[in-house]
Amino acid sequence: MSSSNLNAKIPKWEARARLLLCVFGLVLSVYALHVELSRERNPEYRAMCDLGESVSCSKVFTSRWGRGFGLVQYFVDKDSILNQPNSVLGILFYSLQLGLGQFVSTRAAVCLVMSSWVSVVGSVYLAGILTVVLGDFCVVCVSTYIINFALLYTNLKRKVALFGGAEKEKRG
Repeated sequence: MSSSNLNAKIPKWEARARLLLCVFGLVLSVYALHVELSRERNPEYRAMCDLGESVSCSKVFTSRWGRGFGLVQYFVDKDSILNQPNSVLGILFYSLQLGLGQFVSTRAAVCLVMSSWVSVVGSVYLAGILTVVLGDFCVVCVSTYIINFALLYTNLKRKVALFGGAEKEKRG
């Protein structure tokens, strides 16, 4: 199937939605990294997203779950280069989504959906940590969870459009 045929199968709104979601996700991830690094340098630093005792993003970002999902430190040293802030993983994820989204192919669609599922599982896990363990509400965190679910929806729509068209072409 030619590239122009594949392009015709993708919903028109998808490119704009992907751009908006990924840019917003990148901005939030860069801000989260800024807050974490600022707080490490100055424990008195107060972020714009620190709205109260139980509504504090810097409390969340600097917790053990703010790096490597709180899991990587069990496999490598806490200060290992592999134990990156979750915001760095977010920057990589949104960049991947933005870049891969430029390729209109079934293979790219599968990669987009698979990476989105990983982000959604991570979001659900971190949302549980946020509410049950930390007892906090993080505006930045919840916003990224919403973006991750919206990207999954967007990616599933693309995959259905591309694979649905491929199936129809095989039968026809």
